Amino acid sequence: MFIQTETTPNDDSLKFIPGVSVMGEGTAEFLDIKSAFKSPLALRLMGIEGVTEVFYGPDFVTVSKDSETSWSVIKPEVYAMLMEHFSAGEPLFRSEEDRESAGPQDTRILDTDSETVAMIKELLETRVRPAIMEDGGDIEYRDFTDEGIVQLKLKGSCRGCSSSTVTLKSGIERMLMHYIPEVKGVEEVLDQEEEIALNEFQKLENRLAEEHSPGKKKDSR
Repeated sequence: MFIQTETTPNDDSLKFIPGVSVMGEGTAEFLDIKSAFKSPLALRLMGIEGVTEVFYGPDFVTVSKDSETSWSVIKPEVYAMLMEHFSAGEPLFRSEEDRESAGPQDTRILDTDSETVAMIKELLETRVRPAIMEDGGDIEYRDFTDEGIVQLKLKGSCRGCSSSTVTLKSGIERMLMHYIPEVKGVEEVLDQEEEIALNEFQKLENRLAEEHSPGKKKDSR
């Protein structure tokens, strides 16, 4: 078995292509050890020091790391685990129920969806999702507000990527507004845990900036 790697727009995410089916259909994302318990492979990958996220696509696995850890340290371990797993033909999930609950249900069109929401979901599933998966990521539909804003969550390599704003505005927003007049814009949403972590990080950055500000006077007493 030969496992290929592809870079993504996110320097801290790599796309690993084992040459065999991974999810087949759909995607699954694991952001911590708790969520990774559904998949033995994800659990092992999350156990590698420096790995922060594991993402399954139809035929690839995206692994993300923290910015302090080098790929030269992580890649050999990821290669070995992927090679062992797919060569042995081991199941990706512990049960079929775990597989179904791990995959996205966001673009499934419901009876309660309006015609506009159904069109948004259809475009996201058929036009947007395949393109984003090329970069080792995915999107998740969250809501369509009364103001005409489509709320999306970025996943995989797209999470934390510097070009994600360009992807949202220049790509997804422009396309949805072109085909669906009711759409007035697109915005990224975060889970509650992500918002808390982002706010704390922003507070830390602001505090460090104040401490190192040239105009800040030290107390001489």
